[in-house]
Amino acid sequence: MRILCLRIVFVLVIAAGLATSPARATNEADLLLVLAADVSRSVDDDEFRLQREGYATALTNPKVMRAINSGPLGRIAVVYVEWSGEAAQATVIDWTMIASPQDASVFAEKLRTEPRRFRDRTAIGAAIDYSVRVLEASPFTATRRVIDVSGDGTNTNARLPHVARDDAIAKGITINGIVILSPVPLAWNPSHTHPPGGLEKYYNENVAGGMGSFTLAAEGFETFGQSIVSKLIKEIAADTGAVDTGVIR
Repeated sequence: MRILCLRIVFVLVIAAGLATSPARATNEADLLLVLAADVSRSVDDDEFRLQREGYATALTNPKVMRAINSGPLGRIAVVYVEWSGEAAQATVIDWTMIASPQDASVFAEKLRTEPRRFRDRTAIGAAIDYSVRVLEASPFTATRRVIDVSGDGTNTNARLPHVARDDAIAKGITINGIVILSPVPLAWNPSHTHPPGGLEKYYNENVAGGMGSFTLAAEGFETFGQSIVSKLIKEIAADTGAVDTGVIR
């Protein structure tokens, strides 16, 4: 009787493990990625659409999908955030697991149809803080957590971006930057889009940071999608043991 009871207990333990392990597995990803896009007032309606389309096209690019599927689990979790002024941040598309072209297509179509939320000032530090909170509230887990901050200008109000960045790094989060270069300085605030030394330098010094961080430049909104493809592949396939804080193109 004792042996029979032990066998029953053993079977129940194994069954419980089989029942719970798939649920745990579906919550695990190779990467948690926050896409934090600038929609401040320096981004006009055409540029806004080009930026949205750039992200949508990049996520469905076969090269990006191959990079996603090459990971140990073959999937990443993504959330899309838009930001502007100090109190202007919103989650446009909540956490989504992407493991197949179909997953990416659904995410991309939502991105193309959601309305614009803001047209305020440029609070990069507040955007980083919001993105950190979004990461901490994620229903998914991963060994790597990354925030992508894209923008066409410097911080103009609220918390300084390098302070927010350093706090995020202390939590093990990596922040990468993608700067959208403007051919002509902003009429009412030229130093916003063309700071001393250039916007790439500004982002590299004040926004990007953490393990394997980098800053990438897009030559305007028209080529933004191509730059995002390169950026996503680099992030997804990143060697977490390597540190790279240089600017890439």
